[in-house]
Amino acid sequence: METSFNPSKPSPQNSAGQKPHIPENPQALLTRDQAAAALTALGFPIKAKTLATKATRGGGPAYRLFGQRVLYRWCDVLEWAQGRLSSPRHNTSEADLARSAVEQSAPHKQEREQ
Repeated sequence: METSFNPSKPSPQNSAGQKPHIPENPQALLTRDQAAAALTALGFPIKAKTLATKATRGGGPAYRLFGQRVLYRWCDVLEWAQGRLSSPRHNTSEADLARSAVEQSAPHKQEREQ
């Protein structure tokens, strides 16, 4: 299970002890490890292994192959991560209220069959 972002924790570092590089160029191509490190540094905690799993099962960002190497375009990875964010909430009850409103406005299965 992935942990939630904690701004009081120090920024993640790579194996060389350096902060991960966050690309300025949206067209930059990143390896899976680089993409995971850059997303984590921006507050979207994710591991390269999770990106690998999503690449096989679906639900992850678009990627390209360079030979057998997986490369992600930075703008695709960032857009994917931002798309996973919920809308802003002021309390924990807002999600429940929105869900019940959708359920009440949707026609029941029996009504659709008639």
